[in-house]
Amino acid sequence: MIIADPNGKGYDFSQKVYEYAKGKGGDFDFSNVNITRFRDGEIKPKIEKNVRERTCFFIHDSNKNPSEWFLELCLINQALRDSSAEKIIDIMPYLRFSRQDRKDESRVPISARVVADVVDLYADRVLTIDVHNPSIQGFYKIPMDDLQSFPTVINHIKSKHPEVLEDVVVMSTDAGGAKRASYFARALGIGDVAVGYKVRPKPGEVGRLQILGDVSGKNVIIIDDIIDSGITIIKAGLEAKAEGAKKVSAVCTHGLFTEGVEKFKGVFDYFFVGDTLKQEKINDDPRETISYTPLIGEAAYRISKRESLSELFK
Repeated sequence: MIIADPNGKGYDFSQKVYEYAKGKGGDFDFSNVNITRFRDGEIKPKIEKNVRERTCFFIHDSNKNPSEWFLELCLINQALRDSSAEKIIDIMPYLRFSRQDRKDESRVPISARVVADVVDLYADRVLTIDVHNPSIQGFYKIPMDDLQSFPTVINHIKSKHPEVLEDVVVMSTDAGGAKRASYFARALGIGDVAVGYKVRPKPGEVGRLQILGDVSGKNVIIIDDIIDSGITIIKAGLEAKAEGAKKVSAVCTHGLFTEGVEKFKGVFDYFFVGDTLKQEKINDDPRETISYTPLIGEAAYRISKRESLSELFK
């Protein structure tokens, strides 16, 4: 059974996952989880359908305010466990709090671990896409599947914009994303990877950005997992053009766009963004959306049939 909140921005995403998994021939049902909100701010979730002895895939809406997201995750998981669900599989397309994966200063929490501790109390498995730091998997006592987006992205670009992949260099905005860029390049069968080196005067700001690698005369695809303000990837795109790149494209799995989308216009020749977060369209929108609902739907189907997930990425 697939479960989702009908009032969330991600409800269409959940329904598409269900339609894909159901279309594969899986024994899937769909249930809403209705959330009552009281005047004092408390909430009470209720799953519409009977879940007793069922494998339940709870698709949690990543568009929600992070604090609401966390509270709803806790209460809905407990409701599923107390309703005798056989298995609880949390699907979190964008894993909130994943950027807080270490103690970077005194007297702060490792928030990604707190989320893992709470999920471990009730759930049996977690699915997400392109988690910010793969080592977060070590915080969980239950299996955590970090689905990789690059096969979906490559298939999308090959089918719609094959020219982007001609004479191409894959670039990461920073050293932390170099391994992700290497996986992407390996899937394309190329060895050319460039890495941006950035200096942050303070959080949320990027000072100078230099590119390690040759991008002159090449098509460049800049890979990132999360775009928040977009400062870093914009500077990387402009620097690539300044160093003589022919065409510069950007690929982002999770688009937060906390400072809007207008400033991206004219920077990239192609700008691909995943649908893990709902993207509100603007006039002359520079973004092209890549859907990950088939990827999650396929993963849900394979889990229900006890089939391998690693085959998806070979």
